[in-house]
Amino acid sequence: MKTITKDKLKVNIYGTRAEMGVAAAEDVAACIEKLLSEKETINMIFAAAPSQNDMLENLAKKNLPWERINALHMDEYVGLDKSHPQSFGKYLYDHIFGLVNFASVKYISDYGIKYSEILEKNHIDIICMGIGENGHIAFNDPGVADFNDPLLIKEALLDDVCRMQQVHDGCFPTFDDVPKSAYTITVPTMFGADNLFCVVPAATKAEAVFRTVNEEISENCPATIMRRHNSAVMYCDSDSGIKLL
Repeated sequence: MKTITKDKLKVNIYGTRAEMGVAAAEDVAACIEKLLSEKETINMIFAAAPSQNDMLENLAKKNLPWERINALHMDEYVGLDKSHPQSFGKYLYDHIFGLVNFASVKYISDYGIKYSEILEKNHIDIICMGIGENGHIAFNDPGVADFNDPLLIKEALLDDVCRMQQVHDGCFPTFDDVPKSAYTITVPTMFGADNLFCVVPAATKAEAVFRTVNEEISENCPATIMRRHNSAVMYCDSDSGIKLL
């Protein structure tokens, strides 16, 4: 493993994707245990993407007090129910929500914009996230991301790079099949969480990882905002971290 620090952001680069997934899950589990030693319940937001597979697979196997954790949902395509095969809700159910006994699970598709009421009432302790090929966090693409957004969640149009990533990830067969908009928690909602664990494997993310670490902090690469967070760690494999080695 190689560790790089830029501003406040720590980046851990592992030799393989499997090693990355194990390490990220270990760190998330340790954070959960620490927080639950200090308070009765915690709130976690999870991202839904193939980039999260390795971490979630390992995390779901942990013997943790899941019944003291409230699980929330980061983003969702507009118009897709949580049971739709290509919805983020279905992904999260298959990879974590349906595998452990959470205290509660809240899906954006059940609430839409009114999901903001849930976010207002529940301070977020942990976010498990990734970044997009265009540097987005959640669905806050360049041109959509607002570091001073007054909203907690909003409907956002997806740019072409973001939509094409969904094809690269195998989520949709063609570009035209990808929905054009999604509900997303905003940048301030993400930044307001106490702990950010950002898992970013694969060669398709190498440029985004490099930009996140080296580019000026701005909405042109929304992931750069993590360099201002007091507790943010990015986990890469050798493919995504290649430009930092």
